[in-house]
This record gives sequence, structure tokens and C-alpha cells, in this order.
Amino acid sequence: MKQKNLTALILCLLATSAGVSLSGCGKSNAAPPPRPPAEVSVINVASERVDHTTELPGRINPMREAQVRARATGILLKRLFEEGSNVKEGQVLFEIDPVPLQASLNSSKAALAKSEAALKESKARVDRYQELVKISAISKQVYDEALATLGQNEADILSAKAAVQTAELNLGYAQVTAPISGRIGRALVTEGALVSVAEATQLAMIRQLDPVYFDFTQSSTEVLHLKRALESGTLQSVAPGEAKVTLILEDGTVYRHPGKLLFSDISVDPTTGMVTLRAEFPNPENLLMPGMFARAQIVEGVNSNAVTIPQRTIARGAAGASSVLVVNDQDKVEVRNIEIDRTVGTKVVVAKGLKPGERIIVEGSQKAPPGSVVKPVPLMASRETSAPAKSN
Repeated sequence: MKQKNLTALILCLLATSAGVSLSGCGKSNAAPPPRPPAEVSVINVASERVDHTTELPGRINPMREAQVRARATGILLKRLFEEGSNVKEGQVLFEIDPVPLQASLNSSKAALAKSEAALKESKARVDRYQELVKISAISKQVYDEALATLGQNEADILSAKAAVQTAELNLGYAQVTAPISGRIGRALVTEGALVSVAEATQLAMIRQLDPVYFDFTQSSTEVLHLKRALESGTLQSVAPGEAKVTLILEDGTVYRHPGKLLFSDISVDPTTGMVTLRAEFPNPENLLMPGMFARAQIVEGVNSNAVTIPQRTIARGAAGASSVLVVNDQDKVEVRNIEIDRTVGTKVVVAKGLKPGERIIVEGSQKAPPGSVVKPVPLMASRETSAPAKSN
């Protein structure tokens, strides 16, 4: 028994001196070998061209809108259009009873003829008195009275002619025509109704729907931010030929025809702090209707060297701060706080905190605490090595 214990002790001593640990030798105080660096997938931060796009809500408005109103007083006899149809400028829409208007015209013409007869008589009287006053056959006062009567009759002629012209206009207004071309809505009055020029009775509404306007608003704060970015050179202004407005309809579909931005208002609404903008869209299919809600995507500027990173690389702090894990030149992991300018699809534009060429961790961050040394592998390369081999 003593011989066996002595043999075991000698073997342990020999193994220890050779650097080999045996199970029968008891506990060893030697340190474990160091772990290899964890492998993480990284991407290089790059810069790219990013359009400065803003999405704003608004409503469709007709390019032109005209109220069809009565310009003569009378009984409405006929409606000469189909409700909801397209009408042309000058097309007759309603007919008002013309008989009273024709009678008024006849009366005005009769008054004009009477004034013309009186004028003729006064002219002949003045011609006679002119010779008689020269030989003192009549007094100068009588001659002056004849001249005054002539002037009054000439004024009566002008008044009678104006009355005839007004009566002719009123008779013409018996046929109510379309002031503009466009789509007409429902008739607001029916045959047999009394319409009045004094009340300017509204008969229908015509709207021009091709093209149409899209009116929307943008906050003055966003306008100031955009102007400062353009002035500092962060954004390049979009050339007129490149600028476009895309319309997103209520059902989420994109309107097939692009529009163009016409103007932005020169003042800010003091009650809302918003600036009004207007865009124009073609509407050949009459798909866009007045009052329809939609959203406009506007390219307001271009950032030629925007620093972008995937959204999934960002960690959010308790206070809303954003950060990413950066692998430095010594392959150590650092926490980098960043400022985000905007979201573009699955990426974000970084305003501060990163520069092109730096490496950020995309996958494997759970194995790479800050300060640790890692083995960075490009994202695509790591996926290829980890993918299972395909059999032939």
C-alpha cells in the first residue's frame, strides 16, 4: 500500500514538472488559457446622396371654381345640362322666362324713339330761333330756353340708349351660360322656381378638375431648418427640373402622375404657425376630387454626402439618446453617442458622432461589451462563412 502511494506521488511530481495536469493529482493553481476574441459582424460607415424628403398632409382643390348665379329676375323654365357632366365655357345651362325681359326691352326702345322725336323737334326750334334772334324778332331769353331744351333732349337720348342696352343685357341673361369649362355639380334650383338678380340666386357650381391643386401646410420651424441647411451647404437646392411632388392617396397608393410645387406662402399663419404651400397635379382620369385628403412627398433638397447607417445598429438609451458600438483601430469596442437627423427607409442619416470609414457592429453585439477586443468580420463575409455548404 505504501509502495502504491509513493508511485502515485512520483507520477504527479513528474506531470507537474512537465506542465501536464492529471486528474489524480488534486487541484492545480495554473491559470486557464486566454479566450480568443469574439467574432462580430461590422460594416464600414459610408456617405451617399440622400434626398431631403418631407411628407405633409393636405387636401385637393379645383384649379378654378365658379358659382353659376342668376343675373336676371324671372321664372326658371329649363335646365339644359346633365348633372355631373363636363361643360364648356359659354354653354347654355339654364333658361329663364324671357317674356317679361323682352317687354322691358320693348318699353326701353319706345322711350328711346320718343326721346329721338323730341330731340328732332328741339333742334328744328333752335335753328328757327337762331335766325329770329339775329333780327330781334324774339328775345334772347326765348332763344336760350330753346337751347336748354335741346341739351336736355340730347341727355334724354343718352339715358334712353343706356336703358335699351341694359334691357338687351337682361334679356341675354335669360340664358344662363357656363363662365368656365369644367365639371358641373347638381342643380341647386328646379324648373318653376323664381330666381332673382337682387339675391344673386345660385344655380349650380362648376369646378375645373384637370389639373387640380393640392394645398398643404408646413411648420415655420421646418422651413427655417431647411433654409439654414441650404445656406450652410449641408443641403443642395434641387434644380427646378429635378423637383417633384409625389402624392399618396387616402388608401395608401401612390398617385401615378407626379406634380410640381408652385409656391410657398410669404407669410406665417399667426394662429397655427404654419406656412401654406401649393402643388399642381394633372388629373386626366378625374381620380382626384375636391376636398379629398392626401399626403405629399416633396424633395426639398439634396445631401450629397450624408452619413447613413442601418437602423438596427442603433441602441436607444433611457433618455432617448442614440448610440452605436464602434470598433476602433485596436479592434476594441467603443460606445459612440450619435445624433440622428432623419430616417430614410431602413437607414438613418447621422448628423453628428460618426464619419465615413469607421466600423460599427451590426451583429454579435451581445458578445462584445465595451472595452473588449473583438475579431471584426465584414457583414457579408461573415454570412458566407457561416452559411452551410451545399451538396452537389
